[in-house]
Amino acid sequence: MKSLQLLITFLILPLFLSNQSSHEYYVSVTEIEYSEKEASLQIISQIFINDFETLIRKRYDESITLDSNDESEKVETYMKRYLEDKLKIKVNDNAVKFNFIGKEYKEDITYCYLEIPNIKDINSIEVSNTLLFDVFDEQQNILRMKLLNKNKSFLLVPGNEICALNFK
Repeated sequence: MKSLQLLITFLILPLFLSNQSSHEYYVSVTEIEYSEKEASLQIISQIFINDFETLIRKRYDESITLDSNDESEKVETYMKRYLEDKLKIKVNDNAVKFNFIGKEYKEDITYCYLEIPNIKDINSIEVSNTLLFDVFDEQQNILRMKLLNKNKSFLLVPGNEICALNFK
């Protein structure tokens, strides 16, 4: 367990220290938390801005630039579409859809805010996260779940992109 925490720390560290436009690591971090008060799953996906821009240009529109000062209105549509395609969640063996709340840029990271409302009872959760696997062969996705007094982290890579937690 200690080695997994150490690995995760070393993988996340470049996300917070990097101010360069290019980087050695291809990592995203997605956090899923359950809010009993809101009866919802609240999700934050963190993706390097330049990686997300590369993806959107290859997949949707070569002229797109991710820049909050001068950005096409299509950017959020493309982000939402891509996240819906690559981030799949099942609660109690039922596929659920998230609402794209919005995004913001901090330093060199895009923060995408998502929510799955009306979740009153969680017996199990399964997540498939293939973000950026179609663009970067070295891509790794860290998934952190904080649900029902359980904190669990997963490292997802191509060929091993699904994780699950059971509560019963």
